[in-house]
Amino acid sequence: MSTVAVPARRVLADVLSPSRLTDLGLVVGGATLTGLLAQVSIPLGFTPVPVTGQTLAVMLVGTALGWRRATAAMSLYVVAGVLGVPWFAGHASGFPAATFGYLLGFVVAGAVLGRLAAAGADRTVVRAAASMVAGEVVIFAFGVTWLALDLHVSLAEALTLGFTPFVAGELIKSGLCGMALPATWRAIDRAPR
Repeated sequence: MSTVAVPARRVLADVLSPSRLTDLGLVVGGATLTGLLAQVSIPLGFTPVPVTGQTLAVMLVGTALGWRRATAAMSLYVVAGVLGVPWFAGHASGFPAATFGYLLGFVVAGAVLGRLAAAGADRTVVRAAASMVAGEVVIFAFGVTWLALDLHVSLAEALTLGFTPFVAGELIKSGLCGMALPATWRAIDRAPR
């Protein structure tokens, strides 16, 4: 009896030649992208949580790198920022008390999105957009919970401060990623080998 090897699902980063150096570059690049998009920051006067490009980076990094590299990239981003790299929103560094939950959510969401991508959720627009929304749910679950605890407010007030103002923008980001990733796979599949 013979067995046929079924190729494992890949994430976009797996298209590159595998090596530890490549993985290191992807991890550092993912953390750097997140730091750069954090500088797209619009403070809102009524909440300590700014509108940023970080969640867009988390969705792209998590899905493109896979769970291991994405977890490492987001962990590097958080740890380096806490230790003094000024790449949190508004060139901040150190321990961002009220918004630290969002940063923890980035790490978990990166892992979740990477797992979903490895299962093929980044191959069609509908599944990719749905997986992006799942990543957003993770980020906001951590972020809003931490915000409520840090500010000593009710969960309802924390939702008003840390979730409601961001819904429309996050849905747009999810939709953009949901379209970009399947389009990237189609381009890779059509490319000559």
